[in-house]
Amino acid sequence: MPEELRWREADRNRSVLLREGLAGELPAALAGEGWDEFELLSTDRALADAPGLAEAAKAIHTVPKGPVPDVSAQVIDAVGSDRLVALGGGRVIDAAKAIAAVRGGEVAAVPTTMSGAEMTAIHRLPAGREGVAGVRPSLVLADPALMTSAPEDALRASSMNALAHGADSLYTPLADELSRAPALKGARLIAGSLDAGRDERDASELALGSLLSANALDLAGLALHHVLSQTAVRVLGTPHAETNAALLPVTMEEMTGRAPEQLAPLAEALGTEPGGLRERIEQLGGGRRGLGELGADRARLGEAVEAAMARQDLFKMTPGEVRAADLERVLDAAW
Repeated sequence: MPEELRWREADRNRSVLLREGLAGELPAALAGEGWDEFELLSTDRALADAPGLAEAAKAIHTVPKGPVPDVSAQVIDAVGSDRLVALGGGRVIDAAKAIAAVRGGEVAAVPTTMSGAEMTAIHRLPAGREGVAGVRPSLVLADPALMTSAPEDALRASSMNALAHGADSLYTPLADELSRAPALKGARLIAGSLDAGRDERDASELALGSLLSANALDLAGLALHHVLSQTAVRVLGTPHAETNAALLPVTMEEMTGRAPEQLAPLAEALGTEPGGLRERIEQLGGGRRGLGELGADRARLGEAVEAAMARQDLFKMTPGEVRAADLERVLDAAW
């Protein structure tokens, strides 16, 4: 990996900069991209790792915990600028995107996790507000150390969330060579990084793998895995990254039967055969995780299936017929 990696996408109005040590240079990096004045959305924890950024902001808005529609609605009336810098994980970045969708503003994202939110135009709107959904950050400033600083168990769960972005995009009707290439390269980088011990790991490769995987999802969209994961988080109350890590081995096993031609390259990128995809993903994720172990209430499984079946993207984007019994089988296997 080079010390700095930069790319610009004129058709998507986005610039991405990946560089070690960027967290300590954020005010200068933002100014260099024309972001001299902005308001900042973040958390107290994230701000501690970004010296000087709070002082450079016109105003600081702390994003509380909770669903994005609720937390963005709590913050939006205090925001006075149309240029927002989001320093944090997926909740913070998605809240900034939601506010920009209502206000017609612009977002620069500084991710502190591998949520992928910094690379997509996927977000919900603030509760009770109308806007043009689909705001994509126009500037992404990514520091590998900041994105991959979580403890090992949490980092592997977050990595499976990142891997899921590219994996789920491989078999949608919108998938093509432009989306599959970053998905598979991202998968190779994530797998190679996790195979190395933490002390030998190249954080830049892991961070780039996450960015590429999220970019693939932005290009080709989401399908069965993400519908089930998002629904499980909302209905069953399980944590986001860990839910993805629990479901991904099972959803990819399901999709190997539905889209074998699309999933075979993923298995190759991860260094296994299609029949070993489930075990390989569990290995990369640090071992098997079960929804029950994450605190899910099995009595609400039927409610989760019903909520997932109500989403049209499940049927439009997933190959083959999708029945409630299929979703029940997948969730049961991940329990």
